[in-house]
Amino acid sequence: MRVGQKNPITRRWAKRGTQPSAPKDQRTASAYLFGAICPRLGKGAALAMPRCDTHAMAWHLGEISRNLAPGAHAVVLLDQAGWHTTPKLAVPENITFMPLPPKAPELNPVENLRQFMRDNWLSNRIFRS
Repeated sequence: MRVGQKNPITRRWAKRGTQPSAPKDQRTASAYLFGAICPRLGKGAALAMPRCDTHAMAWHLGEISRNLAPGAHAVVLLDQAGWHTTPKLAVPENITFMPLPPKAPELNPVENLRQFMRDNWLSNRIFRS
């Protein structure tokens, strides 16, 4: 998920006749959040990276692999982005990919989390750095 200075303005509840504050930063710096969660154990692994590419994905897979319990195996749901499907990506032995059909983000449960974060924590604010 890309997060950065140019975050969206979202709807706000306000009294009729008032105009709530909705700041918007015009800078364009951004970072990418990579994250994985285990719904059964409630554990996760995440990284913030400057770019979203094969190198960043490899680091993320390494982080997931290191955080798995000994003897455990992870199944990672992912879309068909180029850095997910490239043969240049080294996938650890304790991780299996489950690719989702193209153009079907509604099948990825993490999309709900991303939308919640954008609506409640990342929109209508200006970050210091």
